[in-house]
Amino acid sequence: MRLMGRVGRGLLWIILIVLTLLLAAVLWLRATSTPRTGGTVTLAGLSGPVTVTRDEWGVPHIRAQASDEDAVFALGFVHAQDRAWQMDFQRRVTQGRLSEVLGEAALSQDRFLRTWGFYRAAQSALPALSPRSRRMVRAYTAGVNAGLAQGKPAPEFRILGYTPEPWTDVDSIAWSKLMAYDLGGNWDEELLTARVVRRLGEAGLDAVLPPYPANAPTILSAEEVGQEGATPGGSGHAGATLPASTLAALQAHLDAARSLGMERVPGKGSNNWVIAGSRTATGKPILADDPHLALSSPMLWYLADLRGPALRVIGASIPGLPSIVIGRNDRVAWGVTNVNPDVQDLYVEPEGARLTSRTEVIKVKGGEDVRLTVRESRHGPVISEVGAGEAGPRVALKWTALAPGDTTLDAFLGLNYAQDWDDFRAALRAYVAPSQSFVYADVDGNTGYYAPGRIPVRGGWDGSRPVPGDGSREWRGFIPFEKLPHTYNPADGLVVTANNKVLPGGADRLANVRNWAEPYRAGRITDLLSAQSGGLTLADVQRVQLDTVSLVWQDLRPLLLATRPGSDLSARALELLRPWDGNQTVDSVPSTIFEAWLAELQKVAQDELGDETRLTSLAVRQQLREDGALCRDETARLGSCADALRASLNRAVDTLAARLGPDPDEWTYGRVHTVASNHSAFGKVGALAWLFNHSAPTPGGTNTVNVARPHPETLRQTHGPSYRHIIDLADMNRSVYVGSLGQSGSPFGNHVSDQQAKWASGEYLPMSTDEADWGRTRTLTLTPAP
Repeated sequence: MRLMGRVGRGLLWIILIVLTLLLAAVLWLRATSTPRTGGTVTLAGLSGPVTVTRDEWGVPHIRAQASDEDAVFALGFVHAQDRAWQMDFQRRVTQGRLSEVLGEAALSQDRFLRTWGFYRAAQSALPALSPRSRRMVRAYTAGVNAGLAQGKPAPEFRILGYTPEPWTDVDSIAWSKLMAYDLGGNWDEELLTARVVRRLGEAGLDAVLPPYPANAPTILSAEEVGQEGATPGGSGHAGATLPASTLAALQAHLDAARSLGMERVPGKGSNNWVIAGSRTATGKPILADDPHLALSSPMLWYLADLRGPALRVIGASIPGLPSIVIGRNDRVAWGVTNVNPDVQDLYVEPEGARLTSRTEVIKVKGGEDVRLTVRESRHGPVISEVGAGEAGPRVALKWTALAPGDTTLDAFLGLNYAQDWDDFRAALRAYVAPSQSFVYADVDGNTGYYAPGRIPVRGGWDGSRPVPGDGSREWRGFIPFEKLPHTYNPADGLVVTANNKVLPGGADRLANVRNWAEPYRAGRITDLLSAQSGGLTLADVQRVQLDTVSLVWQDLRPLLLATRPGSDLSARALELLRPWDGNQTVDSVPSTIFEAWLAELQKVAQDELGDETRLTSLAVRQQLREDGALCRDETARLGSCADALRASLNRAVDTLAARLGPDPDEWTYGRVHTVASNHSAFGKVGALAWLFNHSAPTPGGTNTVNVARPHPETLRQTHGPSYRHIIDLADMNRSVYVGSLGQSGSPFGNHVSDQQAKWASGEYLPMSTDEADWGRTRTLTLTPAP
């Protein structure tokens, strides 16, 4: 017994020593990576003093006296202080240089990124910017490098053992190219369309990719379209057939993009709306926005407030970009959602087509350099050779975001300065990609909408599938800015966008009929805002933005509840679903059953089209209503949709029982539906994931307004409202905003995740330029070097 006592005491001492060493390491890392937020720092590159006052949530309120460039310099400085790793990682993604620091595991991503040429496109964009934008970019670059020089490296740099290179002006444009990919293309749908036609014929398209419903809400009304004229475009879809080997080669690029979180998933889009004063309690507009993107650690957005002699703007910035992307100034507010027009086409180049080539050298940590030959046709990069060598036809990508002369940054900087609708439109003339639905409001009571960007005009074809590159299917320029969808002070006082179809009827030629998001979010927002004839308040708008009632459930309810259960557990699940109102809260058991069941139903086409194919909710509804052919599976002995309903419910409840236990009453939604804000590099590294990843139970589901589509395998939330704001034009400082995680990029920072709990529970921060609203503050003064 004495020996065991001595062993126990010895083990306790070892545990205490290990814990002490771990604590010391954590304290050291915190001390050496936490940025300076108080006192005075002297920096070269400033023309006058700047104060950076961080509020209670770490949001910097920047006040520059001498010039607006100084304010943007300070934005670059704080971005580097708080998000240096994020900025460097994003830059390496655009450059295709991940293998240099992550090793061979990142080779497929680098091949994809180098072949598409994102960074080359950014290099071509820089000379096209206006003189003001070039000045702002230079000031921002100087600020970033001043921040990097402070000697407080992010923990990721220490773990991976490298020092970030100095920032350059091109780096400030490059990330916008990745955002354009994430939000602005349909080449993946062209691949799916080609696969569907190859396997199921033309008739299979409507089953797998149903057209946008004729009676569903559109962003603009027929009256508003009538005022502005129809948008020119093409129709028809004669395409080229691709062999399986070429489809596999193209799939390699798609898989690489998805591994970087760059994928289009149902519910990845955005909501925004603007309400005229005729509908509000104050008589002034209210504008709301919540962009839906992949949720990450650190979060994409960085909240900031910039004030210079002329620049006076607050909202959400993106580290790496020298502007506020979404927000307001003292007179104008704006919000964005993805339009998702068709701005990409795959061209099957004919034999003998003229190609140029270049050699890309990819450095690999711990390995030999890899040489990659990239070919280009007159349409763009050839993207069909990865995984297929020289075999099969060469498929090239044409895309607006890869063309030279991209002046999108001019547009965002112009929005920061806009004082009225004319300034707003003038700024958006420079917008190229990714095309966004901009809603607008100003303090004078005006509201509006514009969908800017370079949108190709096609003649006789709709861009829905790969086409011959023989000259018969070429773009005929772009839709003129004046002909792009827009409205100013609409008569009904309301504009709602949720990635839904923009124009009614046959006038919409921005994309083909299968390109739009399902109409559930747009319909629910419109219904909630229209239910009250007038007197809408900020609190009313918050409730709409946070709404978690599922119209998908209401649509599918009678079809699902008609299922004949195949087990006692399935019967119990149906009993729990029967009285459910569709509100997807964290303590809801029916939410868990419904989403697990829907995930199984969305797999019904996998026996025909492969395991990566998942149907939309609309496609599931159509199959169930029509007893569609996709429900049938000879191997699984399913002869009808009734069979598929029974089998899918059995699989869903058996899976839930294995995960959550045999009692369905214990299957509360929050146990499985948790937000996964995971780190870009260490999110799946077991020894480090716990330190860098952040999670919390979340409400919402597939196509709810507060969108929180569960991952089809895990039911975790990986995409959603990455940022929210609601702007009150009657009193700008009553406006509110919130991010999905926190300001700091370091796991040891005070503000790494302090917004997450508010974001998950539906709370907001004050979007105020008044110091009285900032809570506890710390001020850092930046002074110019003599």
